[in-house]
Amino acid sequence: MLNQDLGKLILRIIGGGFMLTHGIPKLMKLINGDLGFADPLGIGMTPSLILTVFAEFLCALLILVGFKSKWATIPLMITMLVAAFVVHGSDPWNKKELALLYFAVYLAIYTFGSGKYSLDNILNKRS
Repeated sequence: MLNQDLGKLILRIIGGGFMLTHGIPKLMKLINGDLGFADPLGIGMTPSLILTVFAEFLCALLILVGFKSKWATIPLMITMLVAAFVVHGSDPWNKKELALLYFAVYLAIYTFGSGKYSLDNILNKRS
């Protein structure tokens, strides 16, 4: 039987690792000074890009290693809801589906925590 902590690790690898494939190109865009980006909430293109990079790169990396995972899921859940219901709000279901699947993974990580195979667990043992 699959151990619950192994399941949490798999969720973190999927949720954090797979999201990095979306976050790294946006980080490179930001680094290269290409600040043109969607502005779905009306806060400006640059702030939208910065917030998306924060979520899709930094928070995804934190989830991947299991450091402050519960906190890191919050910006990602918000980002995925914006992607699904604002950016793809008028699109058919298949355009919303990926963002909502990511949202479900982040909700599970938020609910169940990062588990035994995480940086949080290692650091908590030292204190």
